[in-house]
Amino acid sequence: MLNVSEKAQNRIVELKKAEGHTDNHNLRVSVKGGGCSGLMYDLAFDDQITDKDDVFEGANGVKVIVDKKSLFYLLDTTLDFSDGLNGKGFQFVNPNATRTCGCGESFAV
Repeated sequence: MLNVSEKAQNRIVELKKAEGHTDNHNLRVSVKGGGCSGLMYDLAFDDQITDKDDVFEGANGVKVIVDKKSLFYLLDTTLDFSDGLNGKGFQFVNPNATRTCGCGESFAV
């Protein structure tokens, strides 16, 4: 399961509206090879859901799509959003990561 904090859900709604996406678009979270630690997170809006996807719905109706392969790396991960002084953006709190890079955008398991 992928958890999405309330702050992250609110920011997803804001971005979706700002970028002009329809109600059919949802946030797709995936894991791809790359980055300085070997794997990296990828976020994009997508209007397609396939039988290879799991969908997680937040309390305010935000849907997050994760393909089954990526879900293996994201089990029990929380997607959060920070707008503090130390940086602004989405952050992953991933208990499966054995190593992360300094910027937090890549990880290893």
